[in-house]
Amino acid sequence: MADDNDRGFESPEERRNFDRSRLIVDVFFDGTDVTGVASTKDISPGGLYMNTQAEIPEGSLLLVRIPFRKDVQAVCNAVVVYSNPGRGVGLKFQGLSDEVRAILEREVSNG
Repeated sequence: MADDNDRGFESPEERRNFDRSRLIVDVFFDGTDVTGVASTKDISPGGLYMNTQAEIPEGSLLLVRIPFRKDVQAVCNAVVVYSNPGRGVGLKFQGLSDEVRAILEREVSNG
């Protein structure tokens, strides 16, 4: 029989609302104390994991620009929900417009 403390425990993968694609693209990010370019490890319409050596703490707010193709890009706000210092961060998109959400859904499904 499972311990009561185990109830409600879910791994980060099980808490995701969207399936992630292994699409690898550059991401340009800008925050209060950090700016840079990283590459995605995986991405979904709800967020992404980006490889970066920059140390960006959980809770940080970033403006991200994701150029999928020459004429297609997504620009949106994101919050750092997971930080692996020196390796990368997990981001959750916030306040997506319908247009940006449609771009993300289309491009991720094509990846």
